[in-house]
Amino acid sequence: MQIGFIGLGKMGSRMASKLLEEGHSVTAWNRSKETISNFKFQTCLPAGKISNSTFHSNFTAAETIGSLAKSLIVPRIVWVMLPAGDVTESILQETAGYLSPGDILIDGGNSNFQDTQRRFEEFAGKGIRFLGIGVSGGIKARDNGYPLMVGGDRSAYEYIAPILKSLALPHGGYAYFGTGGAGHFVKMVHNGIEYGMMQSLGEGFGILEKSPYNLDLVAVAGLWQKGTIVSGFLLDRAADALSKNPDLSDILGEIAATGEAEWTVAQGKKEQVPVEVIERSLDFRKRSVDDTSISTSFAARLVAALRQEFGGHAIKKV
Repeated sequence: MQIGFIGLGKMGSRMASKLLEEGHSVTAWNRSKETISNFKFQTCLPAGKISNSTFHSNFTAAETIGSLAKSLIVPRIVWVMLPAGDVTESILQETAGYLSPGDILIDGGNSNFQDTQRRFEEFAGKGIRFLGIGVSGGIKARDNGYPLMVGGDRSAYEYIAPILKSLALPHGGYAYFGTGGAGHFVKMVHNGIEYGMMQSLGEGFGILEKSPYNLDLVAVAGLWQKGTIVSGFLLDRAADALSKNPDLSDILGEIAATGEAEWTVAQGKKEQVPVEVIERSLDFRKRSVDDTSISTSFAARLVAALRQEFGGHAIKKV
C-alpha cells in the first residue's frame, strides 16, 4: 500500500522502515529536514536484510504536509506519529485540511482517549475516516512486531489491514476495539499496568541487591526468564540492563511520568475501580524527581534503566 507518514522519531522511523521493508511505499514529512536525511541512511535494519539503497527506493520525502497529501493515491492514508499534546492536535488539524471525504487519518501517538473521541467525531463530520491506534512494543518492536490497539472508523481499519499486518510481523498483533477513542483507551490502561509491573521489578531487585547473600542479579534475572511467573518482556529488558551494568551505579533514578498512568488513575477513580498499585507507582515516579532517597534507590535506578531499554528514553547519569 501507499502511506503518508508524519513524524520520524524513535518510534516513527522504525515503523516507517518496517513498512518499506515489507514492500509498502512511504512518503514522509518531518519538521526537521535533517531527520529526513538521516532516515535514508539509518542502520536499524536487521542483519542480512536488503541493502539501504534498494530499501529506500520506495521512500519519498515531502517538503510540506500539503505536498505529502497531494502525492498520495485516493483514498489517502496518513499516519501521524508524534508525542501526544498540542503538536499532535496542530498537525492533525493541518493534515485534515488537505484530505477529502473517504481519506484515512491515523493518530498513532499516546493521545488521551477523550481527545481521540472528539477528533473522531469532528473528522467524521467532514467525511474523514479517523483512527486512534495505540502502539506498543517500544524500540524492540521494529524486529519483534508491533502490538497495535485500534479504535475509530471500522471501514478504515479494514482498509489498512495490510499495513497493520506488516507492522505486526513476526510476533506482534492488531485488533479493533470499537469506534472513537477505544484503541487509545486500551493503550492507556496498558501503560498504567506497565507502571505497576516496572515498579514491582524495581522493588524486587532492590531487595535482592540489599540481601545478605551477595546475589548475582544477572543470574537471578537469567533464571527468572526461564518460564517463571514473572518472566516476560519487561524482565527481559531488566536482564539486558543488568547485563550491561549489574549495579546500575552510573544511573540516577529520576523517572519521567508521561500522561497515560495519570489518565488511567483518573479513569479508575471515575469508575470507582481500585487503582492502588498504579497510583502508587505513579507517585513514586513523581517523587523521584525531588527526593534523593528515591532517585538513588536501586528500585528507581532499575525503573529508569527499563525505560531506556524498551523505549530508548533518556536517563540521567550520576
